[in-house]
Amino acid sequence: MAKPVLVLKFGTASITKPNGEPNEPVLVDIARQIAILHRQYRIVLVSSGAVGAGKASIRDFRGDIIQRKAAAAVGNLLLLNIYSRFFAVYGVSIAQSLCERHHFANRDQFLQLKQTYEELWENDIIPIANENDVVSNRELKFSDNDELATLMAVGFGAEAMLLCTSVGGLLDHEGQIIRHVPSLTEDVFGVVRTDKSAQGLGGMSSKLTFAKLATRMGIKVVIFGINHPDGILRALQDETGTRFDPQPVSLSARNRWLGSGSLAAGQLRVDAGAVKALLRRSSLLAVGVREVLSDFEAGEVVEIVDETDQSVAVAKARISSAELGGQLQQPNVEVANASDIVLL
Repeated sequence: MAKPVLVLKFGTASITKPNGEPNEPVLVDIARQIAILHRQYRIVLVSSGAVGAGKASIRDFRGDIIQRKAAAAVGNLLLLNIYSRFFAVYGVSIAQSLCERHHFANRDQFLQLKQTYEELWENDIIPIANENDVVSNRELKFSDNDELATLMAVGFGAEAMLLCTSVGGLLDHEGQIIRHVPSLTEDVFGVVRTDKSAQGLGGMSSKLTFAKLATRMGIKVVIFGINHPDGILRALQDETGTRFDPQPVSLSARNRWLGSGSLAAGQLRVDAGAVKALLRRSSLLAVGVREVLSDFEAGEVVEIVDETDQSVAVAKARISSAELGGQLQQPNVEVANASDIVLL
């Protein structure tokens, strides 16, 4: 049987110095620990840090969007060379994977990505993924690499996802790490501080948002710190950091892909009767749609929210928002078939 998939994400603050340069002693230790896990898992390493690695090459770096793109173009090469050097000590080869949102939003393109990763794993190569900052734009960007890691974990059916943070886990109001979170409720989100690291985009709220999606898809999530001895290995054994339990789920690979709601192209608000029908695993009909909140085309993934704007499900639409707009409240008009709906 194929080895299980493990996704590890390292943010900028975890692997760089305060000035943004790669922290080589940390990267040395990451390579050592991942080389050990490489024997047991098919690994995806999602790594930030390209902008920090490359910004010294950009004269008068001020951090505007074009300068950050240029710095990323330089820094991706520098960062991958560092990883390559440190993994080579253990006889492990790596590959670069620069991803964009459409690689996940389009099912055919996602399957091509997945097949490429499977070929890399078959050859004992670890793919190192990052957003393709050089060409991404504001509308198509991932919110941060926590999202990219989650889309990888959900799409590839990962057993576990580890998110590294500079604070070592989810902290309570006294600043102590909460070791175990059985379910991500609103109370859990209530303990989060809203500050972010100076270097990175994502904060703890981002990590919890994507941890909630991953656990709903049956994936164990651990938020941990790299500064603990053997931090990665111990996090996977639930000996450090914060563990979030996977929720029971029985979905096909296609429906796991559908279930990653951050891929939704559009949004619909439905009434209480439609919500009850969806919970009974029925199709979504136009008669239950109250409002089209954002546009979509036939075949695209849409998010379905209830009258309080709580997410209920995601679905592959059978008709476009333009077609639906002229048929709202009409009986027997199928917006999404039951087989194309995933409850959240």
